[in-house]
Amino acid sequence: MGDHSAVVPAPVTIVGLGSLLSERSSRTTFPNLENFRLGRVHGYRRVFAHSAAIFVERGIADLESLQFCSLSAEPCEGASFVCTVFEVEDEGMERFREREEEFELVNVPVSPLEAAPSPPPTCHGLLCCRSSDEAYIRTWGEERFTRKWRDNGLETIWNYTPDSGVRPCAVYLRHCVLAAERMGAACYASFLDDTYLVDRSTTIRQYLAQHPEVMSTPPPPALAERYGG
Repeated sequence: MGDHSAVVPAPVTIVGLGSLLSERSSRTTFPNLENFRLGRVHGYRRVFAHSAAIFVERGIADLESLQFCSLSAEPCEGASFVCTVFEVEDEGMERFREREEEFELVNVPVSPLEAAPSPPPTCHGLLCCRSSDEAYIRTWGEERFTRKWRDNGLETIWNYTPDSGVRPCAVYLRHCVLAAERMGAACYASFLDDTYLVDRSTTIRQYLAQHPEVMSTPPPPALAERYGG
């Protein structure tokens, strides 16, 4: 008799650096995710350095004050940050790819939270990393790029220089800070101190000290649950 046992696909590990620090937000894409936990990514830093069309579409970007940036990770020797980690079944990956359309998804090692210089990784997971406009167009097409970015007043996704002055989308930043805080002291401190503006020198802790209104201004009522941390 033949072997009729089903082939069970291996789960995929996802690494969260921004909105995916929130388990509730993560479950909007992966309702059946498992083993939601903290880890640390070494050799990457977290930066608000690219535009997100979804913020314009949802009415929470402020183009005049340049507050429209989302988060990505980029290689940086000696850097690290606390992340969330969880496993998902493969069938959720199409939704995830749509959700994170502008990023390069990189399989990176994830280590325990201990502060040892180079703790051995406990797993590898997909991290949303810096990409390029050209890569987006190759994947999704020129028409989609024009419709979602240029038609929304954004000329580029990734081509902002360190002195460009672009800033985090305030509603999104508040959401990420609240999500990090709910994950405990280590995650919260890391988000404040290991996350940078486009200049790669100003930390989120410093930025919020300059702009306390970010944390005191709630999102629009229709988005209160989605961006509630």
